[in-house]
Amino acid sequence: MNLIRNYRNWRRYRDTVSELNRLSNRELTDLGISRSDIHYVARKAV
Repeated sequence: MNLIRNYRNWRRYRDTVSELNRLSNRELTDLGISRSDIHYVARKAV
């Protein structure tokens, strides 16, 4: 079970980073996120 949970968390992290990287700087600013915060925000999503 732990392996499956870790895999799902990793996928969620990777998908979140990917989605946030697709946004423009303006869209990220509207969300209150800077480009350098993307990995931090993605880790919080897991």
